[in-house]
Amino acid sequence: MESLRRLCNGDRRTGQEGDAGMAKLTKDQDAYGRLIHDYYHDREGFEIDERDDGYITVGSAPGVYFADYKDWPHCERKAIRHARGKVLDAGCGAGRVALYLQERGCDVTGIDVSPMAIATCRERGVKRVKLMNITEVSPRLGRFNTIVMFGNNFGLCANARRARWLLRRFHAMTTDDAKILAASNDVYQTDDPVHLAFQKRNRARGRMPGQIRLRIRYRQHATPWFDYLLASPEEMATLAGGAGWRLAEVMRNGGSLYVGVLEKLPRSD
Repeated sequence: MESLRRLCNGDRRTGQEGDAGMAKLTKDQDAYGRLIHDYYHDREGFEIDERDDGYITVGSAPGVYFADYKDWPHCERKAIRHARGKVLDAGCGAGRVALYLQERGCDVTGIDVSPMAIATCRERGVKRVKLMNITEVSPRLGRFNTIVMFGNNFGLCANARRARWLLRRFHAMTTDDAKILAASNDVYQTDDPVHLAFQKRNRARGRMPGQIRLRIRYRQHATPWFDYLLASPEEMATLAGGAGWRLAEVMRNGGSLYVGVLEKLPRSD
């Protein structure tokens, strides 16, 4: 799902990793998981991303989901230095982040809604992965020092209301000094009239400008329609501030892609 960013601002840098924030997928719905599993087994293919206003784009080559650390976006390479201890890889996809951190001694748990993504992670050697919707996370999963949402996966928040709910849930399942490393895109960095019209349409409907309604296609497979949130650093800071986190640092990649480092605030009873 590498091209999702193009659906709101036209940027062609790396995009969404795994869990699209929907219910666990059936065999016919697991378009992304089928794509990466096929690629891992030497079968070429590509994804189609379809927005609900009719805009369609072709995804990047699936090899990006398997990228080595040296090929990650600069902002992710810089931000990952904050990861330590027990780590939750939210939307683990093909496992590139989990494997990198695992090799460096972190205790990593990867979660994803895609059965075939989970299968691919296991085949690649990720030790602990779980088929799980992002909305199912809870303290029962563990107590984490770091939550990683790379590959644009702050988008799993879906919308403003769920973002605050999810960030509060993360607050309840992390240590006092925890951090969230959240990759997203600043959708306002575009002059494409198609994307500007989409943002205007969202505002008129009471949605955040970067709230995308889309589905993913690969060969005969298609996901259900789902919401995915692209947020500016200012929007991320506002959402985080209402849920017990503060945006401590923004690491940019030279375009619209960035990683926000969220630090946990003390709980106010």
